[in-house]
Amino acid sequence: MAVPPDMVGFVESVGLAAVALGPDVQPILDAHRTFWTDFFRNFWKVRHLIRLRHEIADPVIQGWDQICATLKSVADGADLLVSGLNFEQPAANVAEYHDIPLATVHIFPVRASGQFLSVVPPRVGRSAMTAYEWVAWRAASRLENVQRRELGLPKATRPLPRRIAERGWVDIQAYDEICFPGLADEWAKWNGRRAFVGALTIDQPTDADEDVASWIAAGTPPIFFGFGSTPVKSPADTIAMIAEACADLGERALVTAAGTDFRDVGHLEHVKVVEAMNYATLFPACRAVVHHGGTGTTALGLRAGVPTLILSTDIDQTIWGARVKRLKVGTARRFSSATRKTLVTDLRRILAPEYAARARVLAARMTTSAESAAAAADLVEKYARAGRP
Repeated sequence: MAVPPDMVGFVESVGLAAVALGPDVQPILDAHRTFWTDFFRNFWKVRHLIRLRHEIADPVIQGWDQICATLKSVADGADLLVSGLNFEQPAANVAEYHDIPLATVHIFPVRASGQFLSVVPPRVGRSAMTAYEWVAWRAASRLENVQRRELGLPKATRPLPRRIAERGWVDIQAYDEICFPGLADEWAKWNGRRAFVGALTIDQPTDADEDVASWIAAGTPPIFFGFGSTPVKSPADTIAMIAEACADLGERALVTAAGTDFRDVGHLEHVKVVEAMNYATLFPACRAVVHHGGTGTTALGLRAGVPTLILSTDIDQTIWGARVKRLKVGTARRFSSATRKTLVTDLRRILAPEYAARARVLAARMTTSAESAAAAADLVEKYARAGRP
């Protein structure tokens, strides 16, 4: 498996062989979060935003030769190449070079459709996404065609989604179709090549699970808070906001530190902070979940059947915030705009009985982790077999 250097250790820890591909991902994620935070706050500071975009794109551009060479090497002799969104363009060229199938994995709708941009009519949304595909491809086509020339492939003349469709490759939709009503029907014409498998998550037991379960059982169900692997800028202020809002509502708070250092935060009777915990087993014991809106965390919260508040820091997280609002199982706002007052207001809203009732109904229609993994594996095996001589 080819992954960013700072993910090699994680991949190897689950028993898979790994090679480094491209730059470390965490600095890029940090820059991405900063870009979108500043975009919504200071969109008129164009030079500043351009500099931030360079911080995101430059590491990938500078490492492009290594990315292409690594993909070419690891795919040699493979039955099929699987790629996430970030590297699907060079992966597609390598798959074409080796004459093997490609399976992309998308954690939210990426291909043009009329269901994604729910604020506009379907036809307008579909046209806007198609136009974006062309603009994005044109912006990257020069770099892509350098790779294609080195591989001895003809120059690309149209966006990647069209080429994937023409070659009969598969786009695996690694999220639940129920989260985007109407999308499965619109994409039925692709005959299973845009198949929905559900979110691909794993149970990750931790040393803290037993202690957390005991703390939960000792009182009222808590509200969970977690903000992903990217550190929050002010841990003390964040904990204070959480503690004060929960105190106002008479609730307990369960906080996972993950990428944030909360060690200097003082002890609070109604707040428990842990480094990590098993979301899959402990979310169902919570009254609600508040998080950054990552695809995996969002799916685990929806599967748990509890209301969700998403405090997003990145654009894809904003997408999931809009989804939980549209499904009426939660609400959302930018993390940068959250205050004690807004947190109390948002929590009071999602703690209303009707939100919990709708969340339970939705959970019963979600795929389980095991079902999603099995469906994805079946698809990959199917296309790998189809690509063999």
